[in-house]
Amino acid sequence: MSEKEKISIMGCGWLGLPLAAQLVKAGYEVNGSTTSPEKLELLQTEGISPYLLNLQREASDSEALQHFLQSKVLVLNIPPHLRSDGGESYLKQMHLLVKALASSPVNRVLFVSSTSVYPDLNRVVTEEDIAFTAEQQPENMLLQAEKLFQRGDGWMTTILRFGGLVGENRKPGRFLAGKKHVPNGDAPVNLIHLDDCIQIIYRIIEQEKWGEVYHACADQHPLRREFYTQAAHALGLTPPEFDDMQDTHFKLINSQKLKDALSYSFLHPDPMNFF
Repeated sequence: MSEKEKISIMGCGWLGLPLAAQLVKAGYEVNGSTTSPEKLELLQTEGISPYLLNLQREASDSEALQHFLQSKVLVLNIPPHLRSDGGESYLKQMHLLVKALASSPVNRVLFVSSTSVYPDLNRVVTEEDIAFTAEQQPENMLLQAEKLFQRGDGWMTTILRFGGLVGENRKPGRFLAGKKHVPNGDAPVNLIHLDDCIQIIYRIIEQEKWGEVYHACADQHPLRREFYTQAAHALGLTPPEFDDMQDTHFKLINSQKLKDALSYSFLHPDPMNFF
């Protein structure tokens, strides 16, 4: 970016808060949203203009939302929580946000998505394989949300599909510790460290990589049984016990397109070194 334009980050949580703090240090003016009143002071301390916004509320504050969107770039980082109601409330929130965007100065959107949008194809998966989701799961809520922003007339959208998020207080050793009869032990993991998440988003903004779709996962893909066993041991916890299975269901996410486009080398390329 030639000029340090204002950026709005919707969702200043595990990823959004340290991302916003880095952008502030880099000279950007940042609006940051949270659903927690107690976090407003923390955002302000980091030099972020804080906004209390909750799109789940029926009576959401449209004036505050419009003020929050007074920027050129929106980083949309709201976890969908699709299990609660199949994603219907999430999609409703996204429609509300798109309506607000239409009357805002935002002209670039970075939609933080997930590689969970893909079905298990039992092979290497590239960005083009989203066609299988569109064909096999046309009602997929996350895919519908992506398309909603990609279709917007007033802005360009880049979709960034992260693998499983690890780092800081997200300790993978706790995820499966002590569990028995865990399936898919021979499936490769698709994970990414928080440090890489932040640097990748920063580079997309700096290099103006808009209107694109990227995968972002660490280069190495150890087997689930290897990774979660070592992760549990690293925390002194009981490792999980995996079932022996004849059939393994998996996808192996390929991030080469992102690495080539951004000239990016992962800070944490091997998940076995995450802990």
